[in-house]
Formats: sequence, C-alpha cells, structure tokens
Amino acid sequence: MTEMSLELPEGAIWPDNIYMTGKSEYTPQHQLRSPVNLFQSGNIVKICAPMVRYSKLAFRTLVRKYNCDLCYTPMIIAADFVRSVKARHSEFTTNQGDHPLIVQFAAKEAQVLADAACIVSPFADGIDINCGCPQRWAMAEGYGACLINRPEAVQEMVKQVRNQVENPMFSVSVKIRIHNDLQRTVDLCQKAEAAGVSWITVHGRNAEERHQPVHYDAIKIIKQSVSVPVVANGDMKSFKDVENVHQITGADGVMVARGLLANPAMFAGYEETPLKCIQDWVNIALEHGTPFMCFHHHLMYMMERITSKQEKKIFNVLSSTSAVVDYLRENYGLQ
Repeated sequence: MTEMSLELPEGAIWPDNIYMTGKSEYTPQHQLRSPVNLFQSGNIVKICAPMVRYSKLAFRTLVRKYNCDLCYTPMIIAADFVRSVKARHSEFTTNQGDHPLIVQFAAKEAQVLADAACIVSPFADGIDINCGCPQRWAMAEGYGACLINRPEAVQEMVKQVRNQVENPMFSVSVKIRIHNDLQRTVDLCQKAEAAGVSWITVHGRNAEERHQPVHYDAIKIIKQSVSVPVVANGDMKSFKDVENVHQITGADGVMVARGLLANPAMFAGYEETPLKCIQDWVNIALEHGTPFMCFHHHLMYMMERITSKQEKKIFNVLSSTSAVVDYLRENYGLQ
C-alpha cells in the first residue's frame, strides 16, 4: 500500500489545500469507518494506545492483524503540526488499510486543536485530546494531565473540533487521568459529554501515580456517570485481564499499551507472542522501511517472555537489520 503523508504547499492556506503525496488516492471521508460504530456492536472494543515512538504505522498494521479494532497514533503536538510541514511529514503517516485511526494531539488552545483536526480529517477517522500525559515537560507546557484541572478548556476544545470539522462521522475523544477527588473527574467527563465528546478513555491513576495499582473502581463510577462510551486503560497484560477489567468496570472498550508491545497478538487470545506474529512484524517492518532501532526494540519487547537470559545477551546487542534477520532465521526458523 502506498503510504500517505501530509504536505502543505508553500504559501497555501490550509486546510483547503491539503493533499496527499503518493500515487494512490486516499479513501474519501464519507467512506472511512466510523469508530463510534464500534462501540455500538455490543463487543469490547479493543484499542492500541498512543505510544511515543511505538504506535506508528508499521506496528498499527501488525496489531490490526491480531484483532485490534482501533489504533491511535503517538501523541502529536498540535501547534507544531499546524505550523510545520516537516512536523506533518515526520509525525503522521498512514495508508488505506490503516483504519479506523485516531490521531492523538497534545493541545491547550481550542483553535489550534481545531486547525490540526481539520488538517488530518481527510486521512483519519477522529482525533483524541491528550488529557492524561503525566510527564513534567508536558504539564509545564500546559498539555496532558494538567488539562483535567481545566474542564472548561477541554469542553471548548471538543466544541471547536465538532464545529469546524465538516465530516459529521469524525470522532472527538479525550483520554484522561483521574483526580483524587473523583467527583471532579465525573464533572470533567460530564462537561466533555455535554460538548459532544464521542467517548472518554480513563487511565485509572492520578497524575502522580506511575506503577501503583489501577483504580478500576473509579473507572466503573465514571462509566455509570455518563452516557457516552467509556474505555478503560491501565495494566492489562493478557486477554484474561481485558475480560476481567471489562467485567469490573462495565467499560465499553479497553486500551492497551505495554501489554501489546510485549504481545501484539494479545487481543487474539495468545498468552505470549507467537512466532507467526514475529514473522509478520519482520515482513511488515521491512516493507515499511522501519528504522533499525524501532524494528529491533519491538522485537526485544515481543521476545521478552520467550527468550532466555543468555539469548537476550546476544539478541539485544545485535546492531543491524540483517544481523537480526539472520539470528531469527538461524535460531527460530523465520524467513
């Protein structure tokens, strides 16, 4: 498939002059699958989380082969995306098979977010507002988890995207963390719902918590407090975990990050990464021209549970794509 990237000609006024580089045409807006429809199926919607460096096109292509229903891009800074052609080329790549797709933006100004949403709207199925990133740099810039303390700002962002993206099927979602005072989180979610949010993803920790247990009870309360779909996020490492969290929270979907890095076939019910999935990753990564470091790191995650300490010492220091492919051929029979 021909990859799509976004480019703005010098002197052009966006978003009217967006076009795709490459020979094949992108799928028109009205033909893209609406991710909102996934939540009306009655099944648990299985989602690949936005992951810096990792949830890019090649990895999204892989997890879609193993029952992943919906994929997110890594978080993109909306202001940079709007301002810079270089940022658009480097941060966002897709193709016709990469649907349904959500582009996650970090933003603090409603109009900047709406501008970014208009740029990607012909190429994606929705955008997500990052209100959950706890990293200090993001919080200092006014992005991420600090937005859970600015419910009116989140409400305005949702409204402006809704008002300015012409495609009525285009989704606008938010990903949040919780407050210590859960009523504040419920209030935030209800304000987002009133503004027209499509669904809400809840990472069941507050902004200070990293590896502490996830507060699934909080996700359950939020689910009971709104009528839009709610997605549960946090510490699911197997499909059994997915089913348990669904049962505990009543959430309409689950979003997984590290669990999918370790086992991209998790949503298909595999307990550990099958060799076929590793072969699929090699084929997809080579086809997409994935940089070696990303190609290798994904394999290190995937093979964590199936390699011995001695094997890891050898495999993890391989320094070229050809060396990795040779190692997999010689030791695992992969092509």
